[in-house]
Amino acid sequence: MSGPSLMDSLFQRTLEDLIKGLRQQLIGEQAFISKALEEIRKEIKSTDLSTKSTALLKLCYLSNLHFHDMSFAAFHALEVLSSPRFSHKKIAYHAISLSFHDSTPVLLLITNHLRKDLTSTNEFEVSLSLQCLSRIANVDLARDLTPEVFTLLSSNKLYVRKRAVAVVLRVFEKYPDSVRVCFKRLVENLENYDPQILSAVVGVFSELACKDPRSYLPLAPEFYKILVDSKSNWISIKVLKIFAKLAPLEPRLANRVVEPICYLMRKTGAKSLLFECVRTVVTSFSEYESAVRLAVGKIREFMVDEDPNLKYLGLHALSIVASKHLWVVSENKEVVIKSLSDPDPNIKIESLRLVMAMVSEHNVAEISKVLVNYALKSDPLFCNEILGSILSTCSRNVYEIIVDFDWYVSLLGEMSRIPHCQMGEEIENQLVDIGLRVKDVRLELVRVARDLLIDPALLGNSFLHRVLSAAAWVSGEYVEFSRNPLELMEALLQPRTSLLPPSIMAIYIQSAFKVLVFCLHTCFVRGGSTAGVSASASYESFDDLSVENGAGSTVAHGQTCTSAPITNESIVNLLKLVELALSPLLGSHDVEVQERARNLLGFVDLIKLEALNSSGQEENDSEQKGVEATKIIRMVHDAFSKELGPVSLSAQGKVPVPDGLTLNENLGDLETICSDIELPSSNTFSFGYPSEEKDVSSFSNLQIKEDSGQSNESTSLLVEHRKRHGLYYLPSGKSEVISNDYPPANDPALQGDNNDTASDLVKLTAESLVPKRKPNHSKPRPVVVKLDEADEKPVAVKHPESRDDSLSGAVLDILFGSEDILPTSSRSNLPSSNRKGKEKQHMITQVESKENVVGDGNSSSRRRKDHSHGKERRHRKKNAEERNETDRKEKESSSNHPRRQKSRQRAEEPLKVPPQTSVIPDFLL
Repeated sequence: MSGPSLMDSLFQRTLEDLIKGLRQQLIGEQAFISKALEEIRKEIKSTDLSTKSTALLKLCYLSNLHFHDMSFAAFHALEVLSSPRFSHKKIAYHAISLSFHDSTPVLLLITNHLRKDLTSTNEFEVSLSLQCLSRIANVDLARDLTPEVFTLLSSNKLYVRKRAVAVVLRVFEKYPDSVRVCFKRLVENLENYDPQILSAVVGVFSELACKDPRSYLPLAPEFYKILVDSKSNWISIKVLKIFAKLAPLEPRLANRVVEPICYLMRKTGAKSLLFECVRTVVTSFSEYESAVRLAVGKIREFMVDEDPNLKYLGLHALSIVASKHLWVVSENKEVVIKSLSDPDPNIKIESLRLVMAMVSEHNVAEISKVLVNYALKSDPLFCNEILGSILSTCSRNVYEIIVDFDWYVSLLGEMSRIPHCQMGEEIENQLVDIGLRVKDVRLELVRVARDLLIDPALLGNSFLHRVLSAAAWVSGEYVEFSRNPLELMEALLQPRTSLLPPSIMAIYIQSAFKVLVFCLHTCFVRGGSTAGVSASASYESFDDLSVENGAGSTVAHGQTCTSAPITNESIVNLLKLVELALSPLLGSHDVEVQERARNLLGFVDLIKLEALNSSGQEENDSEQKGVEATKIIRMVHDAFSKELGPVSLSAQGKVPVPDGLTLNENLGDLETICSDIELPSSNTFSFGYPSEEKDVSSFSNLQIKEDSGQSNESTSLLVEHRKRHGLYYLPSGKSEVISNDYPPANDPALQGDNNDTASDLVKLTAESLVPKRKPNHSKPRPVVVKLDEADEKPVAVKHPESRDDSLSGAVLDILFGSEDILPTSSRSNLPSSNRKGKEKQHMITQVESKENVVGDGNSSSRRRKDHSHGKERRHRKKNAEERNETDRKEKESSSNHPRRQKSRQRAEEPLKVPPQTSVIPDFLL
């Protein structure tokens, strides 16, 4: 297909025309852009580089502002890049920087273009190529262009050298072996006096030190010199960031650097540099009390400043130092609390974090009261920030700062009534969790839940439906603590509950079921009514039931206090209320709501049939009916009386794996394994193809007519399959016959004795619940059921001294003397170092020799003794005679082959010097 004609090129729209047309278009933005893209696709195929470059420029604009794909123009960008004109190269490099990535098919074709421009005499072309390389460099480009970048690091043109220093960071990241080529020249640029180059070099080392600071500890003298002599605030800030990473690794270094940092804090007038000094001190020099107090004074100046940006920075710095020096927050608490009313939202959030940092078990009630008052008069966003902070702080480490749980449960209910509250899910979780863990708080918990259920304003707030869900569950699960169960029943079945989502309504119905069973049990079994059914002679008393359910139940029931007696008349009214409220729900579209409503109404019909309709019959018949009703009520009540408890996140992991069970086995071949087993073709359910139509009614009839013979056949097939493929089955302890029915989840026979479970729980909590301190309170802290501490899995943290990282390993090899190990492709491009560079390269080795050598001697003796000292470290178990023999052999070999011994010694030096060896002793002494 031929390209555009000469007339099309002459009348080609420029980028300015495209922007004007886009602003003045009348046919719609998308239609205009689509038309412009069609024009660009035609123009970019032109053989004229000016036309092609203009089309590429317009495509870059549409890609930047309207996110249109420009990958189709990748090869055309390379064509424009080959133009000798600088304006075309500039457009091409811009397009390549925007669109090229590691998976671009033509990425390798740009290597020669970059190499050509990197060696150009035009410094602007070199700058463009370096900028493009910093954006698109991958492993291949970084490896192939490392020699050119190495040459540019010593360029006489400062503009080019600064760009080359900046691109080194990308090259090191993609190709770590380039460190062996470029690192020493990068270090030499630390002594450059040009502020732009020095700023670029320090910026590169600042980024490198963030990944593995220990590798750059030997360069601390150079950084210290820059910190003391630099007149640029930007360079000083970057050097401070480096020292913030290096100081925790070397205490002597921190002792040397802290004084210049304090000097900068006292003398500088730049707020940016002052804040960086403060942050460095509070993060890495917190052991130096004088420096911390000086930093705190500067922080207070930030916080009282009128500029909101400086005030925010002061609060942020205070939050950093608060983790180690809480007294700093206490001294400035007036300013912090006052900042809660600041109009700037960021300042309010930072001050809120500082307030929560001051919370302890002694002041949690007072601080929470102050914050709730702030939440009442705050905007919705900050209101929920306050409530979320209170909830997260109070629940930290299983409510370790909460002593009075009655107060905290009341606080949760008060927080639920705040108009802007949107923390329903978190409040729900804590209400249920506290009910499960703290037995002594259940009386107050039920009272708070009752107040929430009868509050009609909460039903219309969708954010609080989860709170109502927790209140309903608590009311049903712990109904024995309620002062008036009949009132609870009315609250659970009030007509406005239709406003709730189906999932919440299902919980309401289930809780109503529990409340109804409790009322019937109180009336008919315990004899709580004035004229209840006489069943006390046949069944044990309520006290006996309490003892059977455990000592906790006795105390709990002992706290139960009903304000009104539950009589036969109240039971009749209660059953009528249930029928009236739940009958409309039988036609609900939600399966859960419909099923729970049917269960409850079916239970009501059963109780009415057995007990309440016996008033017109004879007395003996009525008593018999009452006994039957009592049995039913007692059975259902026992089902609900099992106490629930918290479950550890790691509970499943503690279940021992049976012998012979391979959990990691792939079951993808299970279908192939089972293919040779012939299943019954008739009267069984099969996963047929869509074309196979099944009659649902006939299938149901077949299911009903199944006899015991078919069941025996299925069982025999399962037994045969188990014998052949026992790997996929759990071992059976009693018999090899596998039933089709699974055992119930809460089978008492499987759970064992209830007393044994209670003793195990006491033993578990005794091991995990160890109080750190015993506060002196008038009211003792209730027992909180706390699970084991194994929920958090240990995270494998990579040691900073590890040499697995190839970049850090290469840096360490260079700094510790094995600099002659270079890639083959780059050795020929290395120029000889000057005398100053050589002295700098061997500085570390000489320092180590001074430490290891005792006494005087020439250079050869020092090398021999240093090498023999390394031998002694590797052969500590040898006796003195063997060491002398080794020294003699080494002396002979070194005298016969001095050059070979010298090269071998250089190669072995990095192995003798571990990374943690002190490499800057003269600087620190």
